[in-house]
Amino acid sequence: MTRRSLRFRLLLAAALSIGLALLVAGVGLTALFERHVQRRVEVALDNTLGLILGHVETAPDGRIRFDLPLADPRFQTPLSGLYWQLEDQVRPTLLRSRSLWDAVLDLPADVLPDGTLHRHLLAGPAGQSLLVLERAVVYRAGSEDRRLRVAVGLDRREVAAARAAFAVDVLPYLVLLGAVLMLAAWVQVRVGLAPLDAVRLGVRAIRAGQVRRLPTDYPDEVLPLAEEVNTLLEAQDQAIERARAWTADLAHGLKTLLVVLAADAQRLRAAGHLELAEDLDTLAQTMRRRVDRELIRARVRARAGALTGVGPGSGSRGEPGTGPASGPIRGPAGAGADLAATLARVIRALERTPKGSHLDWDLDCPAAAPVPILLEDLTELLGNCLENASNWAASRVGIRVTLGERVLVQIEDDGPGVPDEWLADLGQRGLRLDERTPGFGLGLAIAHDICDAYGAGIRFARAALGGLAVTLDLPPVRPAVRPRVRSARLPRGPGPD
Repeated sequence: MTRRSLRFRLLLAAALSIGLALLVAGVGLTALFERHVQRRVEVALDNTLGLILGHVETAPDGRIRFDLPLADPRFQTPLSGLYWQLEDQVRPTLLRSRSLWDAVLDLPADVLPDGTLHRHLLAGPAGQSLLVLERAVVYRAGSEDRRLRVAVGLDRREVAAARAAFAVDVLPYLVLLGAVLMLAAWVQVRVGLAPLDAVRLGVRAIRAGQVRRLPTDYPDEVLPLAEEVNTLLEAQDQAIERARAWTADLAHGLKTLLVVLAADAQRLRAAGHLELAEDLDTLAQTMRRRVDRELIRARVRARAGALTGVGPGSGSRGEPGTGPASGPIRGPAGAGADLAATLARVIRALERTPKGSHLDWDLDCPAAAPVPILLEDLTELLGNCLENASNWAASRVGIRVTLGERVLVQIEDDGPGVPDEWLADLGQRGLRLDERTPGFGLGLAIAHDICDAYGAGIRFARAALGGLAVTLDLPPVRPAVRPRVRSARLPRGPGPD
């Protein structure tokens, strides 16, 4: 995930929200626990006040006394942090716990209503902060009323220590709760973004030729996106149909003019103007080849480029997918041709030609090798490459198909081959290496155009058989490797299927 990832942003927002919420919860729980402990402490101190007041006695000399030992041993431990003090304000007498040692609780010099409980924060004998509760009462000793002021104090560090211990105890549970909440947030994000993944898989299925449109059973928030994609696909289908119609009209018009031009050349030849007729006939044939190539290029790009998003030049000469739309390119919606069946049809058609009927065709291809290329374009591509091989081969043409991350089709012949310095020029516009073998340069140039349109690649090298090796690097529908069917020689059928 990157910073631009929607999943990353949602998880980051969830992590920040959960972290902030747990921080507030931890602080709040600690504060509530501290208040609870302080209330319990105050209740305990108030009970001690009542216990002391309930056991105050008058000595024979008229002074007050308190001889009851309290249960908490800290009252007997010097500077323990728990103290009590009793003062008779009528007959000045000061009683105190042993824990105060020789210190005195410095109570405020205020007048307390009888029976009212007061709370103070005072400095203790060891400099610590004390929570002190005091109460003033009237004590009747015989016929005399005494005003007593009793106070009990506790070191506030005990409350702080309890708070810190609680925070340490609750921290692992908050961390565990945070982990559980983050896991829940991750599940929520995955569930929430699942429709977008479904749209992505649907678009991939369209590019692979498995479906033509996205389904319409998405959630309400994603459905408009799917509908827009379907509308775009519909518009592209219409654009393809218009391009096909335009190509057909153009082909018909141009070929009609070429037929007229060829007829004029024939009449000139009949009239004895042989040189002029030959020049005109050569010009007509050159124009026909150029028109055929441009019509094929326009038709292929209209079919493949409009739907795959692969524009002109997206594949380089010899390397697949090096242009703006590089990467594994899928065919258009509804596309997908069986490479093995198409090779068999093209070979059978070439076996009917005078040159191909005398050749051995060795085919090594998987039983099923689907490629995301329209059948007519795949037939055109293989036909040009195999026809070139049959024109130059002496006795044998070998075809081998290898499946993997890409589909590799290697076509070899045992002809004379071409010089190494010419290999990079094969298939370029207008190149013809042998005028006596028609279609050599034009066919490979058309093959280049088809490969460019589908993000495929085409490479040339010297073949092991001695002639030219043409390798087509095609995008696969699926990377799975199929069982192979080997054939030393295809049976010759009566004609193309």
